[in-house]
Amino acid sequence: MNPYDFTAHIRPHLLRLRPYSSARDEYKGTEGIFLDANENPLGSAANGPFNRYPDPMQWGIKTRLAALKGLRPEQIFLGNGSDEVIDQLFRAFCRPGIDNVILLPPTYGMYEVQADIHDVATRKVPLTADYQPDVEAILAACDPDTRLIWLCSPNNPTGNLLNADRIGQLLSQAPCLVVLDEAYADFAPEASWVSRLDQHPNLFIIQTFSKAWGLAGLRVGMGFGPAGLVSLLNKLKFPYNLNVESIRRVEEALDHAPRKDEFVQELLGNRLLLEQALQNHRLVEQVFPSDSNQLLVRFTDAEGVFSHLIGRQIIVRDRSKVTRCEGCLRITVGTRAEAEALLRALDDF
Repeated sequence: MNPYDFTAHIRPHLLRLRPYSSARDEYKGTEGIFLDANENPLGSAANGPFNRYPDPMQWGIKTRLAALKGLRPEQIFLGNGSDEVIDQLFRAFCRPGIDNVILLPPTYGMYEVQADIHDVATRKVPLTADYQPDVEAILAACDPDTRLIWLCSPNNPTGNLLNADRIGQLLSQAPCLVVLDEAYADFAPEASWVSRLDQHPNLFIIQTFSKAWGLAGLRVGMGFGPAGLVSLLNKLKFPYNLNVESIRRVEEALDHAPRKDEFVQELLGNRLLLEQALQNHRLVEQVFPSDSNQLLVRFTDAEGVFSHLIGRQIIVRDRSKVTRCEGCLRITVGTRAEAEALLRALDDF
């Protein structure tokens, strides 16, 4: 087991931080006469129970999630989207102008945006030609000021799972926290790394309710890690970072978790049909293997195809200027009807 101790890598002043104590931190009950938080007791100007502050620690969600994931609630951090989870990790670990992080392009662009916001240097170690981590190059890029290695599996925008043995090698040898973004894990054939969390003290996992759960508009992201690190992140976050409606709707979704599995199975079937159709299309050079709800597709004329699809109000992502994605568009797996509309538009190009 990697002897990593996260407390040795946290920005030192944060270990001494006295967090803001909200009214709901001091009294955790749900019944009583609430005269402690200067709320409006008369109700809300909007239709709904919005005049009271939400649970700042979202224990209702965490209790349900812990049972679903095989974790303890204390190992779960919830953010206003995964973007907040990413931001909190930069805040906790990275000294502006001093520390650095490792990125593996092509990958999710928010890691670099957050690094720039926090004035943290990025060291880029491109994925191999088959979109896998180059472990030796990643480890060689680390130095005593490296704080985070960012992995995305299944990867965005390529859609493929990263090799489990290479992830394991990084976890056993990396001198820093390894962040594994599993936003698309529900679509993958392999199990999430959440079940192995206790085996790796330098592993932190990010997931989201935005993809398979179909709750992108609620903005709720999940972080799973050592209880001590989660406790620190809870001290850094804004007191009420999830609103009442998001909490209520996510709890409702968790109470109906089989619906998510139904979504996944239908989308996987749609992906297979779309993949087969695109592989035989005259405009397509290559359809890359996917373990996600997206297909990276190399076209003979990506720019022309992209503009043509926009003209038909069919919106895909142009990834042709991204490292190792030259000539590629990323296509989200939609409904059968949406796939048929896409294919008709391609036929007309």
